[in-house]
Amino acid sequence: MLDRNRLFPAEPATRAMAAKLYETVRDLPILSPHGHTDPRWFAENKPFPNPAALFIQPDHYIFRMLYSQGISLESLGIPQVDGKENADPREVWRIFARNYYLFRGTPTRLWLDYAFSQLFGLNDRLSPANADEFYEVIAKKLQTPEFLPRALFDRFNIEVLSTTDAAFDSLEYHQAIRASGWKGRVLPTFRPDAVVDAEYMGFQGNLKKLGEVSGIDVSDWKGYLAALRSRRAFFKKNGATATDHGHLTAQTADLSLQEAERLYQRIFTGRTQPGDVELFQAQMLTEMAGMSVEDGLTMQLHPGAVRNYNKLVYEKFGRDKGADIPAATEYVRALRPLLGKYGNEPNFTLILFMLDESTISRELAPLAGHFPAVKLGPPWWFHDSPEGMMRFRETATETAGFYNTVGFNDDTRAFLSIPARHDVARRVDSAFLARLVTEGRLDEAEAFEVVKDLAVNLVRKAYRL
Repeated sequence: MLDRNRLFPAEPATRAMAAKLYETVRDLPILSPHGHTDPRWFAENKPFPNPAALFIQPDHYIFRMLYSQGISLESLGIPQVDGKENADPREVWRIFARNYYLFRGTPTRLWLDYAFSQLFGLNDRLSPANADEFYEVIAKKLQTPEFLPRALFDRFNIEVLSTTDAAFDSLEYHQAIRASGWKGRVLPTFRPDAVVDAEYMGFQGNLKKLGEVSGIDVSDWKGYLAALRSRRAFFKKNGATATDHGHLTAQTADLSLQEAERLYQRIFTGRTQPGDVELFQAQMLTEMAGMSVEDGLTMQLHPGAVRNYNKLVYEKFGRDKGADIPAATEYVRALRPLLGKYGNEPNFTLILFMLDESTISRELAPLAGHFPAVKLGPPWWFHDSPEGMMRFRETATETAGFYNTVGFNDDTRAFLSIPARHDVARRVDSAFLARLVTEGRLDEAEAFEVVKDLAVNLVRKAYRL
């Protein structure tokens, strides 16, 4: 089912060159510095419950496509805010199999076919006729020691895997992993959105949690910043190397101390004025950049998603249910306050992600091609596809080169998709480099160096791994 030359160019000489390059990186370790897998899996190391819970219910790439065709999230067993989750996993799988054709031509189809074939030896196409056979084979293997989370981690040759964790998270599962003596590196990532975005569900309660876990009074600006610094230090002590910020825009600000104090008081008390929520987030990006200069944590910013766009789905099923929609994003003027203050700092790395591809060659590549602190994150989310990766290389390389980018990350909640996603990225990078070689734009020896840098070395450097 899997073509060994998939994603390579059709032209014979370029295809052969791509295959040679790919062979040198195919088996290199996976570094996954930006993802959303659950650390509890690796702390408890229990079998995954069933195929539907492993493949479908945690993966919004899958259930958003099914939902778009009128298939209810209830029928797929997606957990609801009120705790309801009554779907039979075998029937969920049958629904998935009946609608597998919907994924034709999508990257999701590449990832799923890879997992079925490479992990479970299922080389036929999933269909209604073989749905039960697929379910039985997968379910049976999930109960074996070889398919426990830690065994799969080792089988995937994962060198490091980073999760994403709220600022007030106890990190108990990360601590349990380290205490267990298992050698797998599962690192936390500091994600402060819940205590920075005043429109975040439960914001006031989240501020209270921040104060409680830090032991610092957060009722004033000084205490709030001190609590965040304390939590960052706690995360770093537990292995974190990065922070992650998912704002709607890339807007930053550099307010005076008095202005910031007054703004925070309005945010803390809930007595906000028009524009306060956006201004506070903008100021906090600059504050977080300053903290990264202090503590060395790499800062990731991925703006541009209008979150929870489908109100009905959000109210019934909560966040991260496939209803986040990309919007146009501006970077140059938005980042000027932050970069004017910290863009030249040698101890600062700011990785910028994009959902608005029109900004790559016009704004992002020139910024990364100038400021020492700025690096470009890979295509992600809606552009985590062969076409998106190729467009990125074509539009970013001419200005930013390869070495102002940071390789690849999988940004996934679906654990079994990790090796498939990295395989796609390595194939596309091999294809792009092969074209440069056959067109006489890059020496072959250089291409073999670059493809390894894109696979592992740039990630290690950017995230200090």
